[in-house]
Amino acid sequence: MRPPSPSLAALLLLASSLSTPDCFLASAKHIMIPATSFDSQANFDTDWSYNYPWGTDHNGAARMARGQVSLSGGTLTITAKKVSGERAASHGGKQIPIKYLSGAIHAKEHFNVSRGGGYDFSGEFRATTGRGTWPAFWVTGVPGWPPEIDMAEWKGSGKVSFNTFNTSSQVRARDVNYPNPGDFHKFRCEVRDKNGKDVSVKFFMDEQLIETQFGRGYVGVLMYLWKVPRVPRDQMRIHCIRLARSKFGVTTQAHSVGFRWCGISHQAPV
Repeated sequence: MRPPSPSLAALLLLASSLSTPDCFLASAKHIMIPATSFDSQANFDTDWSYNYPWGTDHNGAARMARGQVSLSGGTLTITAKKVSGERAASHGGKQIPIKYLSGAIHAKEHFNVSRGGGYDFSGEFRATTGRGTWPAFWVTGVPGWPPEIDMAEWKGSGKVSFNTFNTSSQVRARDVNYPNPGDFHKFRCEVRDKNGKDVSVKFFMDEQLIETQFGRGYVGVLMYLWKVPRVPRDQMRIHCIRLARSKFGVTTQAHSVGFRWCGISHQAPV
């Protein structure tokens, strides 16, 4: 996935731990986005924004539209519907036909790994692996691309991907089988400053370490957090996202992607 690229509608908890690279000094917790952020439109508007941070289009056949996003009973729903007659999107100098309207949201807060610090991003997902679906949970740079960390990305292959981009050609990617797509699975991504410039990225699924990757020059770079169900250019399906205080889901007629809880734990330097 590549910007100008998403946000995960979720409950975001920021736990600040004051530390240096070598020793733990103190800790404190701060709620960045509360569990009530989907309880009302006012709460949502405090913490979340619609669409991609740069607008409605990216590199797929779906255009994001606020009208495809709704709130009800503490649940956020994003629905993709097939359309015709939409103007084409432009990406990388190419015209991309728009065949669906869908939705995306991104956190209003930005995140950056400071010297000696880092973040833990975690969540529980039930994700479809059906062909044509492309949900993802990721962070990417505010000033430009890269950086990008795909903390969980499903591309309709029956697998889940964990990726770190240093450039368009320097990518560390790991695809693993995604067992029992109808069940919830726990994901955690630990991002840490390693040397004042670069970061280590540890990916966990169901409490098992899957892969350790490294991001070059990520320290100090502001990043977006987002979640979006997207439709690839050549694969078309209808998507729906449901996100509640305790459960998030993307559903199609036969598939679902779910999210129960997301946490961000911030390791901040003194």
